[in-house]
Amino acid sequence: MQGAAPARYSRDDALKRIRRCLDDGEVIPTKHFRDKLEELGLSMLEAMYVLRHGLILNEAEFDVRHRQWNYRMEGTEPDGEHLAVVFTFVEDSTGLLITIFSIEK
Repeated sequence: MQGAAPARYSRDDALKRIRRCLDDGEVIPTKHFRDKLEELGLSMLEAMYVLRHGLILNEAEFDVRHRQWNYRMEGTEPDGEHLAVVFTFVEDSTGLLITIFSIEK
């Protein structure tokens, strides 16, 4: 990515935006994200559940290497596992899923 850094959204705006991506846009899992899903024995459906029902608890973090703002959504998937999904926005209606991991309770 070249040029100026993308806009940084508030937690509420990022939450609304990622849900709009799910409803009307696109959500793209990176290879790393897909590898982590497999490692955890999870499906995309479980990840999507967290994106639909989870919360963004912390402010965005800037990734200097990729020059993007990353957002971390936390939630519990249907089987009760507490997960975090890290994502960014590559366009107004496109979210990029970076990684997913389990959070110990």
